[in-house]
Amino acid sequence: MGIVLKQSLNNSIVTYLGFAIGALNTLVLYLNFMSPTYYGLIQVILSASLVLNPILAFGVPNTLVKFYSSFKDAKTTDGFLTLMLLLPLALIVPVGIITYFGYEAIGNFLSRENAIVKEYVWHIFFIGMAMAYFEVFYGWARVQMKSVFGNFMKEVFSRVMVSTMLFLLYFDIITVESYIHIMVGVYLLRTLVMKIYAYRLRPPKLEFQFPDNTRNILVYSTLIILGGSIAVVLLEVDKVMINQFIELENVAYYSVAGFIAMVIAVPSRSMHQITYPMTAELLNRKDKQALKRLYQKSSLTLFLISGLLFLLIFLNLNDMYAMMPEAYGNGYVIFVWLGLAKVYDALMGNNNSILYNSDYYRAILVLGVVLAAMTVVLNLWLIPRYGLNGAAIASFSALFVYNTLKIVYVKLKFSIVPFTKKTGLSALLMIGTGLLFYMLSFPFHPIVNIALKSLLITVFYLGVVYRFRISEDVYALIGKYMKKLR
Repeated sequence: MGIVLKQSLNNSIVTYLGFAIGALNTLVLYLNFMSPTYYGLIQVILSASLVLNPILAFGVPNTLVKFYSSFKDAKTTDGFLTLMLLLPLALIVPVGIITYFGYEAIGNFLSRENAIVKEYVWHIFFIGMAMAYFEVFYGWARVQMKSVFGNFMKEVFSRVMVSTMLFLLYFDIITVESYIHIMVGVYLLRTLVMKIYAYRLRPPKLEFQFPDNTRNILVYSTLIILGGSIAVVLLEVDKVMINQFIELENVAYYSVAGFIAMVIAVPSRSMHQITYPMTAELLNRKDKQALKRLYQKSSLTLFLISGLLFLLIFLNLNDMYAMMPEAYGNGYVIFVWLGLAKVYDALMGNNNSILYNSDYYRAILVLGVVLAAMTVVLNLWLIPRYGLNGAAIASFSALFVYNTLKIVYVKLKFSIVPFTKKTGLSALLMIGTGLLFYMLSFPFHPIVNIALKSLLITVFYLGVVYRFRISEDVYALIGKYMKKLR
């Protein structure tokens, strides 16, 4: 886990920098420089693009990681990489044709409740296409064990550009409509930069003699479309469906609470950048003991870190919302449901990597389709009844069922689970910390209150982790920084 923790830490620094800029955008600039209606519109465009992204990518990012290390000679590897570059076009071209001829029908469906969305169908397609090829080139870099630059482009670059555009909007240099057009260009530019970087790591050599196992590769990629779509549906479809039932500005309110909850997922996202290819290599080597260690260590480390982040946000939430416009202040319940979903997601460790890189991915994908359908049904039922809280409950319920079934499936097929005795100790620590600090409040400015309370919570929480060595990796990391401070 040493190399995992080191690279994860580098990725975490980059990702948190991106989230800091994203927090500035989401919690300050968007709220003050743009109306909730247009902010909601932008979130619908991006969420719909994210739903489209795994379809247009044709499963290539996952396929690259799974199969790349299995090829030993240069010619076969070049044939495989050529196939990976061409495969997304098999869906991008037909989806583009369908969008051209079905523009009116697609626009009418998306704008049932909010007519303004109809004008931006092509924006959704082009951003989705740019996202898809960005992930292809990012995967190209990751198989070379180079993930930090791609993570920077994914988490920091686009958010810096958003900040720049919001200031241009504030000073009336551009209009809101121009902002949305430029946003498409930002995603296309990001993909181009990632392509140049990936090709510098390993220049492509077009080889149209594809590997002997091309059929298996195509089957895997096709099924991974389902896997990627399922994951995105579980995470993003709620925003698209809120647009279908209630006013567009509600998407903005929901997105703010969702962004705050997303902070909890940063360590998981950072660690997965390196554990994904490592898991694929362990599976190819059939090293079951090493796989078990990676599974349990990644689960415990991520659970502890995500639990701390959940507590820091949850116990400071009133002060956070006190600094926002009043209309955005009803997201307390939304955060709790979405935040708990992120903590449970972290508890999974590298579960997804095990499933998608093994020979058992077919069954879990079929199960995922059923659960994605369940998500849509729950949203259809709960949003009209309970509004934004209903969307959050639907998302939590679907993710909880989906993740639980994946843990059971890995247990059945590999005879390993992510839990140890220390998982229970970690859960008790989180509950105890929450109860201890829940009633604590200070009478100062919200920023001062958040800083003081966060400091006390962090010192107590990490002090217990260090004293009882709940996680060896976290213990070593804390010890390293304590030594530097001394």
